[in-house]
Parts: sequence; structure tokens; C-alpha cells
Amino acid sequence: MNQDRRSLLGDAAVEVLAEAGGRGLTHRAVDAAAGVPLGTAKNYYPTRDALLHAVADRCVKQYHATMAQVAASEAGPTDREGLVAMFSGLLANLAGPGRPRMLAYLELRTEAARKPPLSATLDQIATADFTGFELAQRAAGLPVTPQRAASVTLALHGAILHLLSNGPRTLAAAGLDSPDRFVRSLLDAVYPEVPTDRQAVYGRSPRNDLPPADPADG
Repeated sequence: MNQDRRSLLGDAAVEVLAEAGGRGLTHRAVDAAAGVPLGTAKNYYPTRDALLHAVADRCVKQYHATMAQVAASEAGPTDREGLVAMFSGLLANLAGPGRPRMLAYLELRTEAARKPPLSATLDQIATADFTGFELAQRAAGLPVTPQRAASVTLALHGAILHLLSNGPRTLAAAGLDSPDRFVRSLLDAVYPEVPTDRQAVYGRSPRNDLPPADPADG
């Protein structure tokens, strides 16, 4: 079969799922979105499950393509401020230009709760997020543990849901009316900074909370 046509239909299915939800994902709707003759989508993807897997495959490919572009265009964060810029930029993108792909992805997550093979495909994206976000936190010089890194990733995933639904009172309550402020508060909660004067007095790394023991006490 024509691979370009297959990709066109896959992208159209992403568009339909984002705009119309799971109930709106039909072969006829995909044909219309792709601008192809009726019956074309069914020829390439005979069942609704096949359409769902087509959307999942396109989401995975788009995700990896986006990550490759980020890696090629800029270095990772080297400090806390760089990490704030990276994460707040991600949230702003998913609430704006990246919104359709994320809406389709969330519709797929709902379907995947009842379809284990679909869940296995989508698991590639979630796994990559946990790995990539932990590496970014390490690159920024934070005192990372797997639990702390996972907490940041889970908080960002939760924030995306509220940004997509765009309820003003919810956004204000969560601090998401300013993604930059939200990310700063999140990092402060998970990685509290020790004031500079305290570090100077104790001679300690920011990752330690207590002063060194007095030898006289021993």
C-alpha cells in the first residue's frame, strides 16, 4: 500500500480524534479530514481498533520527532533557571500549538484502559517522559533521586490535564495561570534551595539540611 497515503490517513485520524473525541473517530470522518474518497481509510485500516493503533503510532512518531528537534536545536538545561524555561515552555506549547496532539493522546489513554495492546504502544511515550525529565533535572544540577524526578514528571503530567480543560478558577487555584510560576513552585517544593548565607556558615551542599556535628559533642 502507498505509505504516503497511510501517513496522511494516520495524521487525519489524529485530527479527528482530537476534535471529535473517541465517538467521532469513524472511517468516514477520517476520509473527510484527509480529503480522500470514501472507503479509503477502511481499505488501509479495516477496523476501528486499527484506526486507534494508527493514531497511537502517529503520536509516538510525532513525540520522538519533537524530542529529536529539541535535542538538535538546543542544549539541555545546565542550571535551575534553564530547567524552569524548559518545563514552562513545554506546558505553554501543549496548551497552544501542541494541543491537538495532546488531546488525541489523552483520548487514546482512555481507550487504552480497556485495550492492553494499545496501552503497550502508548507506554513508549510515558516511559520516555520519565527518563528524559529525570535526565534534564540531573543536567540542571539538582539533587535528583528517582522518586523526586518522578514526582516532578507526574506533577507536570497532571498540570497538562488542567491546561487542556482551561478552567480559569482551576488554573488559578493550581498556580497554572502562570506556567513559569507553577514550575518554579514545583521545583522549590521538590528541591528546596538552601539560602546562600546558610551554606556559607555551615559549608554544606544545598542537598543537606543539617550543620556538621561539633567534635566536642563526640
